[in-house]
Amino acid sequence: MRLAVLASGSGTLLDAMATAGLPIDLVMVDRRCAVQEVAERHGIVCELVERTDFSDAFDREAFTKEVVAVLQRHGIDLVAMAGWGTILGPAAFEAFPDRILNTHPALLPSFKGWHGVRDALEAGVKVTGCTVHVATEAVDDGPILAQEPVRVLPGDDEASLHERIKEVERRLYTDTIAGILERGSVT
Repeated sequence: MRLAVLASGSGTLLDAMATAGLPIDLVMVDRRCAVQEVAERHGIVCELVERTDFSDAFDREAFTKEVVAVLQRHGIDLVAMAGWGTILGPAAFEAFPDRILNTHPALLPSFKGWHGVRDALEAGVKVTGCTVHVATEAVDDGPILAQEPVRVLPGDDEASLHERIKEVERRLYTDTIAGILERGSVT
């Protein structure tokens, strides 16, 4: 299976994946970011499909079709989103059914959306964690592949809790993807 990683941020998750030896065939970014430098350091091909419109008029479908075209041009079989900042439209899930993965900093189905860590803290939970799941058109709603709990410590703020979740996420996501590649199938 040929693996692509879609990312938009600092690249710590990509770095963990590459350092662990995952055979990443392509990295895609939707904005100029540190991920590009991480990909270069690991010798991984990186393509920019730049999102320049952040208004309500953003053409999600056209952008998604461009992303899919690049993935198909590289012969990608499995897509791992790793802090990818743009929600993809239906064309991505039609082109890669049950083969787009994502990770979320909470124990789904609790605390879906962009602020899972903050929402968990505001709810006063004692345990939150990390979830690896199959991405679907509905955000943070796909089948769960792996989860691991992380205790909320006295005095935790969003940054400290999120950093401990990221430590788990880097290992759990990498291990989950490695298992999928070994089996040749998500399920």
